[in-house]
Amino acid sequence: MRRMLSRLAVISTLFLSALECDAKVDSSLVEATAHLKRGVNILGYDGVWDGWFGNPFEIEDFRRIRKAGFDHVRVNVFGLKYLNRSSVLDPKMLSTLDHIFDLAEANGLWVVLDQHDNSLCQSAPEKCKEPTLAFWRQISARFARARPKVVYEILNEPGGAMTHEQWNDLLHAALALVRRTEPGRIIIVPALNVAEEDAVEKLDIPADDRRLIVTVHYYDPHRFTHQGAPWNSALANVRNVTWGGEAARRKVEEDFEIIARWANAERRPVYLGEFGVLETAPPVSRATWTRHVARTAEALGWGWAYWQFDHDFALVDPVTREWNRPLLDALMQGEP
Repeated sequence: MRRMLSRLAVISTLFLSALECDAKVDSSLVEATAHLKRGVNILGYDGVWDGWFGNPFEIEDFRRIRKAGFDHVRVNVFGLKYLNRSSVLDPKMLSTLDHIFDLAEANGLWVVLDQHDNSLCQSAPEKCKEPTLAFWRQISARFARARPKVVYEILNEPGGAMTHEQWNDLLHAALALVRRTEPGRIIIVPALNVAEEDAVEKLDIPADDRRLIVTVHYYDPHRFTHQGAPWNSALANVRNVTWGGEAARRKVEEDFEIIARWANAERRPVYLGEFGVLETAPPVSRATWTRHVARTAEALGWGWAYWQFDHDFALVDPVTREWNRPLLDALMQGEP
């Protein structure tokens, strides 16, 4: 296993050296990738957005996250929810977003602003283009020439009924819109979230826009990572599924290498925006999987963000609010 990671690290070193020497690559992209190494997803399911009510996340948690060794947070915003009938964003949500950016910056954290509201795009893709563009039009206007440590992520997990063609069309429109206001903003773009190993190869992004980072998520094998998931009828009652062994580790590495080959050929940095295991999985296997996925991503030079700080898949105990130490160690420390 260490030989495999060493080989991936060689691939990564050659790619990153070429990336930094590429005259087409803006220095701001190199800077952003250097500050998006180890992150955690936050605030997707908290009451923060509605006045800091009923939310477990506390202001102090920004400091705790930084102290634990994370360099950024991926802030999950259900953005389309806050568009009114005239497609205008709720000013209270925008004010909260400003406050979150201030808190993150004060604690030395970069931010990935993730437009997490994907349900419309997955169920009725023909109806999601205009609301998505309305969201980014207002975000880009608000933060133009400001917040250089904020990276935009156009849409979380496009997929469902959406085709590659529909996603590429929406993505091109969103990129063009943001670039009119913010030509220098670093933007994260996902491949279509479908069960196709070569999905990233069908991602169509402007060849001349070199301020882009491509993102993927990883939860394989689902029977292990999602065992006990109440929203999945096939897995809700599944328990005691373990993970480990050379074949299982090799599968992760092979899956990532498919993406790495494409990224190297296209000279595009990659960001692992989500990965995690539900609390219902056996704790030792949970930590083992998490460690291996994180180390494999790092061997390829990818930044990552664990899913997530609290709620399900959590890094902290929901009652005591203390770190799950074995899981945190799996993320932050090397192979045992």
